[in-house]
Amino acid sequence: MSILRSELPSLVGFLAFAAFKLLGDGLKPAAVGTFGSLILLALIFVVVMWCAFSVVRHAEGLATLFGEPYGTLILTLAVIGIEVALIVAIMLSGDAVPTMARDTMFSVVMIVLNGLVGLCLLLGGLKHRNQTYNLQGANAFLSVLVPLAIFALVLPRITHSAPGGELSPLQVGFEIAMSVILYGVFLAIQTVTHSDIFRQPDSAGHDEHHGVVVRTVPFHVIGLFGALLPIILLSKSLALYVDFGIAAVGAPIAFSGFIVAALVLMPEGMSAVQAARDNMLQRAVNICLGSAVATIGLTVPAVLIVGWWTGLRVELGLETTEIIMLVLTLFVSLLTFGSRTTNYLQGAVHLALFAAYIMLIFDLS
Repeated sequence: MSILRSELPSLVGFLAFAAFKLLGDGLKPAAVGTFGSLILLALIFVVVMWCAFSVVRHAEGLATLFGEPYGTLILTLAVIGIEVALIVAIMLSGDAVPTMARDTMFSVVMIVLNGLVGLCLLLGGLKHRNQTYNLQGANAFLSVLVPLAIFALVLPRITHSAPGGELSPLQVGFEIAMSVILYGVFLAIQTVTHSDIFRQPDSAGHDEHHGVVVRTVPFHVIGLFGALLPIILLSKSLALYVDFGIAAVGAPIAFSGFIVAALVLMPEGMSAVQAARDNMLQRAVNICLGSAVATIGLTVPAVLIVGWWTGLRVELGLETTEIIMLVLTLFVSLLTFGSRTTNYLQGAVHLALFAAYIMLIFDLS
């Protein structure tokens, strides 16, 4: 009975997908109206979020069984799978917005590097004053993140071989190859040759994952994919209602990217904040910086391949104000992770940048 209760999110997710499949046109925005569409959007959002928490719970179980950094890597790849599914679904639904993938990836970077990092450093610092982590591990993340982010989100706006923020065919090929190769090399460093630099210094007693019921590896693997599949199946319906809801309330298009990013990162973000409060800052760093690196290193190639396969336009180049925010965020992140200890002042600075990002979403629309 306890297993059935723990896997209830997956069951509800499959039932919700079956309901939308059976009722079909009867639940489309045009049929249920604005109020009904917003209600359905909220319901799908809650179900997807519930399933996402289940994905994270099973990833946490695998993290306990495998240890760091493999556990965090499993969690990151599971979340990136959700992100790719949602972005591709929104790209393929209705009138595809060329900037949807860009807005979502930029939102992920801003939420992770400013919102989550800020919360982790602020709450962890207030509770423990100064916190330590492995400086080499953080530097490894940032050394990959900075060039990947600049190549994917800045150069397309500056180069003139393609209109607007698009990539030329040569740039698409180069971006896919560079992202996959760099991320592959990073994975080798993280999991094979230098895994020790991604562990908490003096980590005795710091490898527990509180509140997680650990079972067997096959159970958690099946449970993880069982919770991930309903999210992927419901992503098309979620995309339909997100598009309709954004238009109905008159919110800026970029806000849809923020909604997708927040949905994807919520469970993972809570895990990172809890790790910081438990004085396991290295795990929080692995989750936050790992999400940013994986978003650029894996989501960008996936989106570009889908765009090429379907013939959809994909604009990755940020606007000038967003470029300034990205460069400022990367610069502050390099300063934050430039020493072996952190405090709550650095968290407050990152949260200020996050607040500025939220303000600009609505101010520039």
